Amino acid sequence: MGLTHPTAGEFETIYSLSFFAWGDTLSLPQYLEESAFLTTVPLARDDGMSVWMLTDKTLPQDQRPILCSCETFRKRAFVTDTKGQLTEMIIHGIASVFCNPIYRGRGYAARLMQELAIMLPRWQVGSGRCIGSVLYSDIGKTYYANLGWHPFPINNHIELDPMNAPMPPQAEKLLAKDLDQLCKDDEALIRKVMTSKSNGNIRMMLVPDIDHMLWHHAKEEFACEKIFGKQPQVKGAIAGPPGNRIWAIWTHRFYGDPESASSDNTLYILRVVVEDQNANAAQQETQAEQMQAVLKAAQIEAAEWKLHCVKVWDPAPTVREMLERAGIQHRKVTREEDGIASLLWYGEGNGKEDTLEWIGNEKYAWC
Repeated sequence: MGLTHPTAGEFETIYSLSFFAWGDTLSLPQYLEESAFLTTVPLARDDGMSVWMLTDKTLPQDQRPILCSCETFRKRAFVTDTKGQLTEMIIHGIASVFCNPIYRGRGYAARLMQELAIMLPRWQVGSGRCIGSVLYSDIGKTYYANLGWHPFPINNHIELDPMNAPMPPQAEKLLAKDLDQLCKDDEALIRKVMTSKSNGNIRMMLVPDIDHMLWHHAKEEFACEKIFGKQPQVKGAIAGPPGNRIWAIWTHRFYGDPESASSDNTLYILRVVVEDQNANAAQQETQAEQMQAVLKAAQIEAAEWKLHCVKVWDPAPTVREMLERAGIQHRKVTREEDGIASLLWYGEGNGKEDTLEWIGNEKYAWC
């Protein structure tokens, strides 16, 4: 028994089985089409994504049992040491861990994870170094913690209601063509902040690059085309002049019937960026107004697409201060069961929050 990669036929079997867990609003044929399509988009293509399965490797292909399966994504991470020196490394994101119901209760999922923990440090690293692997547990904190993935205490988000209103004049819509440069600007800002504000701890951040955004947008566009016959054109909102901009990039997620009031359909803010991190008191007032305009644009977008909530994962302290300063109505939520950010660390230290700061646990990093 061991890990291997599925054949085309086994790939279809894996996703046929997981359809009932993650098919959302799609039919089975649509979900299988989406699963194949999402292997061809940024972040996943060029071997960025790998599909794994646990099986009896002595049996012929397409005749062996699929005991458990998952996906992994090769991602970029910035890591600074205790002196603030930054190194770009590799981190693997683990997603879609699924065990066929007929094989559950036999320890196969644990076996798959244990073998991945051994395999991933040297998987597709080239001349780089793998610093860890992350996953977002939807079964609470204990199961994966017992296998080595430590749940970090950063599983908070805020929620805002949709809003039927005109677009605020301070905000401009972001289109797909705008995102590449904004992600490059964001990356330069992250490098500057991470190297200039050392606090004596190791710090780690998954890089919010354009490939992450395009993966989420490929998923939303596929689903929306099937559901509505059209794709979202607005990818976010921005306010303020160069050097003092605030922007948010978002994605539309449909878990259920768009007409159902009980669905969890959500506009997720993938990434929020505050360009000026050293604003004075007067500038902070302006920033609060800009943040209000950007988030109002998100609320309007949610209403237009019949989404029932806007969610912002792990907002930075500066963002939380702006929310309060602007008087933006929102709800604070601490997740205990779903979307639990968990890390298996291969670097120095114990990989827990007393020695390691995980920066920017925003929705873009989820997979």
